[in-house]
Amino acid sequence: MIDKEGILVSIKKLLNIDLEDMSFDTDIVVLINGEFMTLQQLGIGPEEGFSLDEADAYAKNWSDFSDDPFLLDSVKTYVYMRVRMIFDPPASSVVADAINGRIAELTWRLNVWAEQHTGGDET
Repeated sequence: MIDKEGILVSIKKLLNIDLEDMSFDTDIVVLINGEFMTLQQLGIGPEEGFSLDEADAYAKNWSDFSDDPFLLDSVKTYVYMRVRMIFDPPASSVVADAINGRIAELTWRLNVWAEQHTGGDET
């Protein structure tokens, strides 16, 4: 049974890739991990970092990354949009600009969230 809360499962679904098609799994896992590293540098997620590997890619859930549902909504969107822009960028420059604008806004909002929740704004 496929876990619908799985990170790889949800990203594949958003990319419109059939869950049974594993031909792009390595590519997508590498891209997801790159975004997890970016998030860790922003102060989001486990302090020690977080990643998927091929052995557990279908086993790890978003709740393994964070137990904050409010944060996870933004993290899921951020990871999906960043992966999409590399893996399957839109043909329309207008759509690409809209996605890039949303990514920039999410980056800012996640950075603010990290500062508020990790004491980064204390002096």
